[in-house]
Amino acid sequence: MHATRMRLVVPQMIHLASYAAALRAGWSADNLRGAAAAAEELAAIQADAPAFIASLTDREARGAPVTLADGRKVPRLPGFRLWLWETQDEAASGPGEQGEFCGSIGFRWQPGTAELPSHVHGHIGYAVVPWKRRRGYATQALAHVLRLARAEGLPWVELTADADNLPSQKVITANGGVQVGEFMEPAAHGGARVLRFRIALR
Repeated sequence: MHATRMRLVVPQMIHLASYAAALRAGWSADNLRGAAAAAEELAAIQADAPAFIASLTDREARGAPVTLADGRKVPRLPGFRLWLWETQDEAASGPGEQGEFCGSIGFRWQPGTAELPSHVHGHIGYAVVPWKRRRGYATQALAHVLRLARAEGLPWVELTADADNLPSQKVITANGGVQVGEFMEPAAHGGARVLRFRIALR
């Protein structure tokens, strides 16, 4: 039996079928909107798959404004998403030629400062598909993205995790995260108690 390994890939068309399969299986990187967000992404993929892939990397914040739950439109932040890709050790080295999608991690920032707008809860968010959890993939992915955040010149990043989501909290603390606060989500978003963590990059 061959061991598996995980690497982060910049989303490309060759990875898209496996990503779409995860969406159809009920997974979504959006832990608030879940199935609705997955359905929206599947519709976007069907409408224009190359445009969907292109939208996942937007370092210049050229995308359309973001519509918040209360209807307000706010400027999009620079950011990008990477996909966690699992392969067998003997798999070909070409990205996406073998293997399967197993999660997503995103990084967003505000140019010139480590602060974030009040409607943005963290710099980094990640989600692993349920059938690939407990393999250390989220911890590995976060460690990699922290290096990218450091390259952007940020002195620190913030992440959040629900108070009852102990696995996510362990991922953050394993990468140096320290709890710096907590808040309650609005009732419209589930009303959960959320912990805020900070990871120093300098």
